[in-house]
Amino acid sequence: MGAAGSSMPGCGPGVLTIRLAHRFEAVVGLDPDAAILAEGREAAHERSIANVRWVQAVAEDLPGAAPGPYRLVTFGQSFHWTDEARVAEAVYDILQVGGALALIFHTVDGRPVPPNPGPPPIPHDEIKTLVKKYLGSTRRAGQGVARVQTHRFEDVLRRTRFGAPRSVFAPGIPDLLRDSESVLSGYLSMSSSAPHLFGDRVEDFAGEVRELLTVRSPEGIFWDWPGDTEVVLARKQS
Repeated sequence: MGAAGSSMPGCGPGVLTIRLAHRFEAVVGLDPDAAILAEGREAAHERSIANVRWVQAVAEDLPGAAPGPYRLVTFGQSFHWTDEARVAEAVYDILQVGGALALIFHTVDGRPVPPNPGPPPIPHDEIKTLVKKYLGSTRRAGQGVARVQTHRFEDVLRRTRFGAPRSVFAPGIPDLLRDSESVLSGYLSMSSSAPHLFGDRVEDFAGEVRELLTVRSPEGIFWDWPGDTEVVLARKQS
């Protein structure tokens, strides 16, 4: 991997990986779950994206699993699943000087909520209840278990060689509308509710979600405001 690359440990089905791939000569998507990587590989193939190398490993396997060097390493709502300080130090080692670690996630708490454009909001709480009905109350992360974040990433990074990071916000789209199938596919694209986790019950789950969405919006249109996008940026200075 050349220095023009980007690495995405915990890439899941490649949502962020595929969106950023055109900005780099080469990209590594890293995740411990083979089935999720297969979904990412197929999604990249459908979009004729050929510069991604998919690696089955956990972030704690860095640098050995994908040595680099890299211009950018990203975690899209996945950093809290890792041994954070250890992984941050490993990322520091594989970044080129001036390269960056970017932790990308949605932030709702403390952010101004835009006015509802009309359609009902996505019934996230009820869909999450259905996910628990099928998969249990322990939130999954591929074949493992997702950790619950109870602290600030900034505090973790400040204690590493990165030092104090900075946060930037991108306002969430205030009037984003999605149809029922888009809402369902959004949940199935998450590593915590990916299709393979349901086994042969995935169609049963999908059917119940569709029934719920029909009740909540007979027109099949929902307002989606996932919050603002927060990016915690830390650079390797030397």
